[in-house]
Amino acid sequence: MQKFNQLFPLWAILLSVAAIIARDSIALLEPAIVPLLAGIMFLMGLTLEKKDFQRIIAQPQPVMVGVILQFVLMPILAITLANMLELSTQLTAGMVLVGSCAGGTASNVIAYLSKGDVALSISMTIASTLIGVVATPFLCAFYLSETIAVDSISMLISILQMVLIPVVAGSLVNHFQRPVVLKIEPALPSIAIVLILIIIAVIVALNAERLPQVGLLTLVAVILHNSLGLAGGFFVSRLFGFNLRQSQTIAIEVGMQNSGLGVALALQYFSATAALPGALFSIWHNISGSLLAARWSRKRTTLDYLLKDQQQTNAEQ
Repeated sequence: MQKFNQLFPLWAILLSVAAIIARDSIALLEPAIVPLLAGIMFLMGLTLEKKDFQRIIAQPQPVMVGVILQFVLMPILAITLANMLELSTQLTAGMVLVGSCAGGTASNVIAYLSKGDVALSISMTIASTLIGVVATPFLCAFYLSETIAVDSISMLISILQMVLIPVVAGSLVNHFQRPVVLKIEPALPSIAIVLILIIIAVIVALNAERLPQVGLLTLVAVILHNSLGLAGGFFVSRLFGFNLRQSQTIAIEVGMQNSGLGVALALQYFSATAALPGALFSIWHNISGSLLAARWSRKRTTLDYLLKDQQQTNAEQ
């Protein structure tokens, strides 16, 4: 299962190619996107325990800084990059939607693979998901109101239905049926990845004819958005005095968005074109996250080895 999860970027690319080839058939799955996203959020809820919420209360500062960066830095980067690259109104809406979303569940997997602070990662995802229920629609309205109509109240209700209710339902199931959840818990990340892959395939299929015109420029915008989010999350958190593991974890959380939510909202309130940045972000942030995880994990393993070797030498002396 872990190998399957680590190869997520490869599966995403292969499925995207398949979606372009069989676009008419796969595009028929468009109505399934919202239920699939709700399923992903329910799976997230299944992983939550009381101690996860207690961690936020016990160590609020890194969570607070990370979440503020999430909802301040990422939307600003999105609208700035969209204007600089002169993206269309619909693509700009898609960029802002992704930038205004909470952290994605994939960030928790990447934090684990990078040997980061997984507890902090989970805490940030919970906090940003709950805050994002209100923040996402109003950030979109704030940044897009001059160019496109945004029904922030309807979007808020949609997020409640797609995010908050499934997460709460999952956490309640985990609380009352913990022995059952423990049996299936190892498979939950893989199930979530399969659902995300289906969403990506559908969005690529819906945009297959537009990809030659807007795909490359949108991909550049997405790569810059993700890269600057990762860098901003890391360096700003270092300025606040957080240790290396915390700063790397905050970087991952800030740079990796719940792009599946961005896709679902784009289809519901804008267009298939507006959903393209979210689909590309889903692929790219897992590639960049996996590369970072491999690098940071390797460096941390080497550092741990050197520290143990030094401690052993000191003990022998």
